[in-house]
Amino acid sequence: QVSLVESGGGLVQPGGSLNLSCLVSGVSRTIFNLYTMAWYRQAPGNLRELVAEITEDRVANYEDSVKGRFTISRDTDENTVYLQMNSLEPKDTAVYYCNAAHTFLGINAWGRGTQVTVSS
Repeated sequence: QVSLVESGGGLVQPGGSLNLSCLVSGVSRTIFNLYTMAWYRQAPGNLRELVAEITEDRVANYEDSVKGRFTISRDTDENTVYLQMNSLEPKDTAVYYCNAAHTFLGINAWGRGTQVTVSS
């Protein structure tokens, strides 16, 4: 059974950086490489929103407000996906969730989330 565990969240000042990690276990590297991996976030009172995703072909897509500041990447040897977040702003404060998806394989798995707080 696939399992996702996020790490790397914390408290950072405006303008700072954080690098989130999501370790995917319970699947082989071959299967992991088939997944579309994504980061979502949910702030209090808001719906969960897509922040960034990366396909099996390493095509990345970003929500408009994070373009140029966030970078998603995947390490196929470590079954891990990362979200490098630079120039953080208070509006980036949220719980960040990792997602693994593959329609044909019937996969739509979530981690428990990691809190990111941007505040002075």
